Amino acid sequence: MELELSEEQQEFVATTRRFLAAECSTVAVRALEHDPAGYDPAVWSQAAQLGWTSLLVPEELGGGSFSEHGLSDLALVAEEMGRVVAPGPLVPVNVVAEAVALHGSPTQQEAVLGGLLDGSRVAAWCGPTPVDAHRDGDRVLLRGTCSPVEAGARADHLLVTARLEGASTQYLVPSDADGLRVTPLDGLDLVRRHAAVDLTDVVVTDADRIGPHSGAEPAVEHQEQVACVLQCAEMVGALDRVFEMTLEYLGDRFSFGRPLSSYQALKHRLADDKMWLEACHAISGAATRAVAEGRADAADVVDAAKVWIGPHATELVQDCIQLHGGIGVTWEHDLHLYLRRVTVDRASYGTPEEHAERIAARLLGASA
Repeated sequence: MELELSEEQQEFVATTRRFLAAECSTVAVRALEHDPAGYDPAVWSQAAQLGWTSLLVPEELGGGSFSEHGLSDLALVAEEMGRVVAPGPLVPVNVVAEAVALHGSPTQQEAVLGGLLDGSRVAAWCGPTPVDAHRDGDRVLLRGTCSPVEAGARADHLLVTARLEGASTQYLVPSDADGLRVTPLDGLDLVRRHAAVDLTDVVVTDADRIGPHSGAEPAVEHQEQVACVLQCAEMVGALDRVFEMTLEYLGDRFSFGRPLSSYQALKHRLADDKMWLEACHAISGAATRAVAEGRADAADVVDAAKVWIGPHATELVQDCIQLHGGIGVTWEHDLHLYLRRVTVDRASYGTPEEHAERIAARLLGASA
């Protein structure tokens, strides 16, 4: 959470919150449980008109932001989406849109960016783990499996990282390419869809390449950082709302003539939860600023954010469920929607344990 927002950012947050309240309530989320896409394309197009898909894209390419750093503005959207467990491919679309804007050719930018920015098309990021690539004359053959890929089954294009001749390269692959098979996966979140993407000798050329022939590692690392930052912001937004719901419930629920919130033992638990929540806000904001500003310690701060927020998010929601008593574990109550969302976010784009291992590896490397 940024403690001081500009007037433009404040209005942007207010507009985003009103839009989500009108179009993405938890009632709407529940109604999409069995929808193959997991979101309403018409609503996503409206969200795109509000700027959700263009904040990481330069103005000259049709984008623009409300502050100096578009990622800071986009994190505000992610936080608001977390507050209502909203559907929509916010992370993959923005990761791919920024990659095409920064590293794509003019032809790719003209062919792909317009549809992503107006919400009529969807792109998916196949993650940082590379598939195998083999050169065949002027062509390159991609082989491997990427899983899980958010919005993979709905994507018109997929951004794939490949290991070619010992170095990382990225390609923008159309979803109808020969040899590409996308299999939808079951998931815990009611509206967040993932898929397994299998590539069997998928043919790409230099025209499909995003960035240089080799040395795409910095770009891939930045993409993962952006994804984690947005994920952390979403988890913080979800925790905010869950904590608010719990405070309200404990104030309204009476036992022996007193509100539950008046009992000291429950006050102590709430104080602990509030401390965790504020620390989540702090590290999420720090990670957003570090990546937005391109700081040298961005990787450390992002890893620290995932290490802290991931476990504390699921623990805080579980504690709030306990504080609700029996009603907290019913299907009719919304708490399980939030637990599903933060559990999926915790495990995606690297678990807290994996991010902790990265921090340890850098510390060991620095001391060697």
